[in-house]
Amino acid sequence: MKITKIDTLLSGKRYLFLKIHTDTDLVGIGECGAWCYQEATAACVRTMEKLLIGRNPLDIEFINTGLMRAMHFRGSIIQAAISGIDIALWDLKGKYYGVPIYELLGGKVRDKARIYVNYKGDTCEELARKAVLLKKQGYTAIRYSMGHETDEKGRGTESFTRVVKRMEKQLQAIRGAVGGDMDIAIECHRGMKPAEAIACGKILEKYNPYFYEDPIPDNPLAMERLISQVDIPVATGERFINLMEFDQLMTETKVAYIRPDLCLAGGITAGKKIAALAEAKQIYVIPHNPLGPVSTAACLQLDACIPNFEIQEYPVDSEGKCRLDEQMKEPFLFQDGFIRIPDGPGLGIELVEGIETRFPFEGLYGKFYLQDDGSIMDR
Repeated sequence: MKITKIDTLLSGKRYLFLKIHTDTDLVGIGECGAWCYQEATAACVRTMEKLLIGRNPLDIEFINTGLMRAMHFRGSIIQAAISGIDIALWDLKGKYYGVPIYELLGGKVRDKARIYVNYKGDTCEELARKAVLLKKQGYTAIRYSMGHETDEKGRGTESFTRVVKRMEKQLQAIRGAVGGDMDIAIECHRGMKPAEAIACGKILEKYNPYFYEDPIPDNPLAMERLISQVDIPVATGERFINLMEFDQLMTETKVAYIRPDLCLAGGITAGKKIAALAEAKQIYVIPHNPLGPVSTAACLQLDACIPNFEIQEYPVDSEGKCRLDEQMKEPFLFQDGFIRIPDGPGLGIELVEGIETRFPFEGLYGKFYLQDDGSIMDR
């Protein structure tokens, strides 16, 4: 079997899917993860295609290593392209042997993956109301975004004291609404300074948060200072792009949970290695998954076969409905806070035909976030 071509499919606000075609009837699907830069990533894939035409798609480790180590430059766009290719190669290999990817990675250790869903709200009351709605729909774990106060120009206005008080009111309202049996994580999106994150963490401890995600920008030394002063499990790593960055994080900090993005960190090949490193250190894995059905399916295949899986991020809309269902021929099976691991060949899913035309590409490019003095804020 040989690779004959690679198609890139831009779709929706943030999706870049790809299809690897072979000289047989088999086609593998992948997804790339640098969502602000999907057009640039697609160009990267087309460049890498020149190296892959005529190669055996079953040689996944060789191809993954070659793309990562034989090229001169690195970066998130390059890694996103490699990741999408890697996922598609694993999908192809599973289809070739007629088994799910997890069978090729040692077999599954679980039949289903517990999930959490993310949501936002402009007020404490809205955050509490939506949390109750999600609980009624069967979700047992949620993650809310802390958000940021802005003025009429969209500039951040919060002082140290205001952000600390606001975060306590948010979690107090949510915990009071859903009770003590629901897991509640906090999405900070690197939006605080270390001093703010430490002060907030100390106040939020009494509400028993599940984990504190990306409280500050990516810096192992600063993160370790925070972790040592806050009695809340910290989760981070969604922007990391290779095995070495995760190794440094896990070596230099006492991080509780790591968040590899399979569509950015090197695909399923890298994800399995990152999880193995974490397992040796008793660190648990919460795969980052803000994208589409292929990303989700790839995560579930990894979740199935690693002993140190913790919980899976699952993308839903503001009302708790999975936004992936219309993009797949058959939706994932959800019940009582869990998703069944797909058992079909490869990833176990298929995209709807013509996804790039049914969901035309809009692009999601982000923006500059400013403080009230006009300086840039981390996001």
